[in-house]
Amino acid sequence: MCGAWPADKPPALHRRRTMAEMEVSLLRQCPLLLPQNRAKTVYEGFISAQGRDFHLRIVLPEDLQMKNARLLCSWQLRAILNGYHQIVQQRMQHSPDLMSFMMELKMILYPAESPDCFVDFPVSFSVSWTPQSSLISIYGQFLAALESLKAFWDVMDEIDEKTWVLEPEKPTRSATARRIALGNNASINIDVDPRHPTMLPECCFLGADHVVKPLGIKLSRNIHSWDPENSLLQNLKDVLEIDFPARANLEKSDFSMDCGICYAYQLDGAIPDQVCDNSQCGQPFHQICLYEWLRGLLTSRQSFNIIFGECPYCSKPITLKMSGRKS
Repeated sequence: MCGAWPADKPPALHRRRTMAEMEVSLLRQCPLLLPQNRAKTVYEGFISAQGRDFHLRIVLPEDLQMKNARLLCSWQLRAILNGYHQIVQQRMQHSPDLMSFMMELKMILYPAESPDCFVDFPVSFSVSWTPQSSLISIYGQFLAALESLKAFWDVMDEIDEKTWVLEPEKPTRSATARRIALGNNASINIDVDPRHPTMLPECCFLGADHVVKPLGIKLSRNIHSWDPENSLLQNLKDVLEIDFPARANLEKSDFSMDCGICYAYQLDGAIPDQVCDNSQCGQPFHQICLYEWLRGLLTSRQSFNIIFGECPYCSKPITLKMSGRKS
């Protein structure tokens, strides 16, 4: 059967039907844009955008490929498209036909719905949208939101640059929390309000009681001296009456230790945050590791969400408050 066509239909007929379907769809979507010659290589008419009709002319090559087409439009339409030149050129290069290009051009000019916006912000980014809005207006709102968060990012950048941040190791621009090293197996976890970045953040001390309790007392005693005109880091130094370990002088290994049970620093992304209160011991543990250890002891006991047992290193009493764990 040399030279036989496939059983469904010849390619030429298939192409004609596809062209016909494209023309019907184009007429439905852009009723004011009509072919000007028999070969249908020239289309001229109007496109609606922002409540107005704008004149345009599209000249296609003989193969009707958009990548070699020319777009001619009125100065009013050019003014609206100002700033979208590269996007329009890209769409012309990649659109399979005129219908697809016109649909994308309409989306640029006059999106039917507010587009989805994905940003790495610490706060929600809500777009103000009306039928007359354009992508340029969204870009303007995005720039305004960036500017409003500058003070927050300045605060977080100073902390990242001048202290040893234990968690997260690679913070995103949306991350509001930092766990900062205070010394050997002691740290403070802060959660900064993006809208008020120089105000007192939520603070939680992590470490042995004999180390962190005095810091909690200092915070309560000096909280009245918190000055929103100063940087958050400087305020923390003042109210806690400490200097944070500096990157210039110390390595992370100088104040971070591996878990005393699994002998690893990180376990499923978590670092040791439970510390033996015995000042002669001070061994850190992952919460899950210490939980499994205490649960296996015959002498341990549990009261609500707190387990009482013995430190696997010094055998002194140790307690673990389970967060979000069912017994």
